[in-house]
Amino acid sequence: MGETPSKLNELASRAGKWLGLSAAAPERHTAAVVADRFERITWRDTYEQSAGLRELAEELNERYDRFAPYDHTTDLLTDAFLAAYKVSPRLRERAEMDPSRLVNHQVITSLMESPEFAELRRETAGDPYAAAMAVLAQAAALRRMLERSRDAQEHAGRAKKAQQAAEVAAAAVGEALQQAADGADGAGTVSAQAADAVQRAIETAEAAEAAVRQAAQDAAQALSGAAPAIRAAARNAVAKAVETVREEAALMRAWGVGPGELERMPFDQRARLAERLRTGRLAQWAELIGRFRQMAGGERARKVENATGELVGVTLGNDLSRVIPSELANLGLPELRAVFAARYAAGELMLYDSQDEQTTGQGAVIACVDTSHSMYEAGPGGVTREAWAKACALALLDQARHAKRDFVGILFSAADKLQVFRFPADEPADTARVLDFAETFLGGGTSYQRPLSAAGELLEEEFNDAARKRGDIVMLTDDDCGVTEEWMRGWNDAKHRLGFRVFGVAIGAPRVAEADSVLDALCDNLRSIEDLTDVHAAADLFRVI
Repeated sequence: MGETPSKLNELASRAGKWLGLSAAAPERHTAAVVADRFERITWRDTYEQSAGLRELAEELNERYDRFAPYDHTTDLLTDAFLAAYKVSPRLRERAEMDPSRLVNHQVITSLMESPEFAELRRETAGDPYAAAMAVLAQAAALRRMLERSRDAQEHAGRAKKAQQAAEVAAAAVGEALQQAADGADGAGTVSAQAADAVQRAIETAEAAEAAVRQAAQDAAQALSGAAPAIRAAARNAVAKAVETVREEAALMRAWGVGPGELERMPFDQRARLAERLRTGRLAQWAELIGRFRQMAGGERARKVENATGELVGVTLGNDLSRVIPSELANLGLPELRAVFAARYAAGELMLYDSQDEQTTGQGAVIACVDTSHSMYEAGPGGVTREAWAKACALALLDQARHAKRDFVGILFSAADKLQVFRFPADEPADTARVLDFAETFLGGGTSYQRPLSAAGELLEEEFNDAARKRGDIVMLTDDDCGVTEEWMRGWNDAKHRLGFRVFGVAIGAPRVAEADSVLDALCDNLRSIEDLTDVHAAADLFRVI
């Protein structure tokens, strides 16, 4: 290296590289995914609300951060969340990353390059809950990736320590030079001791720089060796996340929980709801419930209410599809167009009157669901009678809300067992209340009089309070039981007075639908359901209710 210079300017020239090292060093990041302040706040809020994320972070930190104690696993979860949450996630360049986070960068790169990743983001972008769920769904694969990259992470940790040592060595050069400058004479000459101290600091910095290069090379080789296993695990991770997120979305749709409601729902409430839907009594029949609701929606779209039928005269109104020709002729005269407009606004145009082909109810829709012991019996495909009846009732709830009609679910069995669930048309249908209705099972025998009397009283109340008539009662049962003559007379009087209709559905019990059965005598329309996997067997209900 030659003789140690004694002049301050010569020492400064040799030390210049190390003096400018800190200023010239590029900024190193611990986050692989670029995120703004608001996105980071979203992550922190989600992390605080999700016990699952916190438990996963604690487990991964305990298992893997001991090999590189820089909290890299929590940063990995952050990156995985942001990659799923952001609409257009962007990765930093490898050169921008802190050495200890190069494994994280490889993992997130592999996740985002997976063919299924675009499908995942269609489900999770902009939805913190769904993004968190995707991270949790990838937990097993993340563990495998961290396990298979353990050696690479150890090397990354060594590279980080080497970089820190180099930074300390560079700073030591500056300190030694400053001490030499403080002791220099007016001619810039420094003592031999001070000059030697500067020279030793430079040599240490050079050795540290070489160690950084070697550590970085070793880390890159280790990471390259782990990359194929990481990519394979990442693809499985994304596929699992897509499956999990889609299953939960389908579960929510099946139970009638819309995206708007989910967006407004607090994280913990949404998590509890999802858990309840997955583990509740009717969880295994979510697909049946979803098909029922989809079928009912299709039938509703086909139904034409107040369809024009036989012409029976002339009336007044503003339905332009039924305006008589003489009224339309006025539009041909400029001086009468204003008159036509005024009469249209007032609903006083002359229209053809017609006999409606269909008469739809205006009062409440009431589903009386038998929950006696026999309804627990399974039919073809393993579907229980209860599941079919509850799925039909939930579709009727949708039907009522679409028509802005009240819905009432009455669960019954023996005469002393009855529960009533009311869903007024002018109030949102509380999801927890809907689930209570769907999951409640009373057991016991069967009584017709108690639930039908309760339904009649509700329609009477509705008529007295709002003057609404023509409600619809749907009786879903698998049993036939007697009623007294006195009760039957009162029932027929109530039907005549309130104008309601009664539809009967005999589930898995053809004899209940026979012409001489009690249910047949009670109902205006009765059908038998034998194939409990067939939701279309009740399609006509949704065209007439």
